[in-house]
Amino acid sequence: MYEVAIVGIGIVSVLGCDTETVANALYHGRSGIVVDEKRIEMGFESPLTGRITGFDPAARLSRKQRKPMTDFTMQAAAAALDALDMSGLAPEDLRNDESGLIFGCDSSCIAALEQVSLLEKRGETALIGSGAVFKSMTSNITMNLNTLLGTRGAAWSLSSACSSGGHAVGQAFTLIATGQQERIICGGAQEINWQSMCGFDGLGAFSKQSQAPAKASRPFDADRDGLVPSGGAAAIVLERLDLAKSRGATILGTVAGYGFSSDGEHLSVPGGNGIARAGAKALRQAEMQPADIDYVCAHATATPAGDEAEAVNIQTLFNGCSPAISSTKSMTGHELWMSGASQVVYSTLMARKGFIAPNINLETLDPAARGLDITPETREQAPRAVLCNSAGFGGTNSCLVLRF
Repeated sequence: MYEVAIVGIGIVSVLGCDTETVANALYHGRSGIVVDEKRIEMGFESPLTGRITGFDPAARLSRKQRKPMTDFTMQAAAAALDALDMSGLAPEDLRNDESGLIFGCDSSCIAALEQVSLLEKRGETALIGSGAVFKSMTSNITMNLNTLLGTRGAAWSLSSACSSGGHAVGQAFTLIATGQQERIICGGAQEINWQSMCGFDGLGAFSKQSQAPAKASRPFDADRDGLVPSGGAAAIVLERLDLAKSRGATILGTVAGYGFSSDGEHLSVPGGNGIARAGAKALRQAEMQPADIDYVCAHATATPAGDEAEAVNIQTLFNGCSPAISSTKSMTGHELWMSGASQVVYSTLMARKGFIAPNINLETLDPAARGLDITPETREQAPRAVLCNSAGFGGTNSCLVLRF
């Protein structure tokens, strides 16, 4: 097995469109949650959402390159290009069979709606335009990046609901660790438009605390009332550690273990031990004990059932000891398909800047989380060993162990 290095990260999120801005927001506990007037107009039960500001796709991509891309693919491409800049890899380093792409993505809603609208307006399928078919695919990110970067190895997208990003990073790690690829650009992305969230809103799973948007997402708080939908894109460049060192790359950290599991129980109700089993598998692969972990970047989305189940899973895995724990979703909202990958980016930023981000809006700890060291304030401590949890509808779980 080869060791796998993190050599580049990039992010477009509701906290900012570059790593310095995002690190600053994480440190100061700033929220990216707003009220969307359009959702009020459309009759949503909750008008709350994350909002990306200041992103300019034309700064990185030509008009021709943008034509077959969705909004979330443009964000993923910008994040990937930023991550590649940080990695020091040259374009020619990627144009070979040993360089690949794996992204987590589980929908492309707006593109499907747009092509139907175009057909109704123009009355002929030939007039819809060639870009529509590519935009409507969940693999829109990897097919476009493959063309943009000229990679010739792995090139596919992975769908597993809200653990998609986590599994994408985990699969990229596995392919490199087993010698099947030398480097992979991996990550996750989530569309943020209201059209993709209307059905989800109808389930009553979103927070209704719209009077104070920045306080609406309350992971592990006893008074939490649901998640806030959000999105964007996160990218990570993973490379075989020996190859990264040989070219003098800056090693940001390593992915030391990846564990996965499924609950086999319910479509939307989280299981009682799935995350714990995935975490145990990730720790075994990393040859680490639970006590070696000093920070858990929790999945916690602020739903009553989900946070309680994760707290029970963490207690099961750590069995009496507790590392520092926080959920960055208290600031970003739930980034859904992107979240497992963005947690890797956020944790890497914390390690580089020497802090653990706060779990903001935690005022009254949920009784199920008693005994856990959940951090309501920024902690001046650089995490050295991190467990990133993610879980999705259908009971699919991903855990990643990172070393810094």
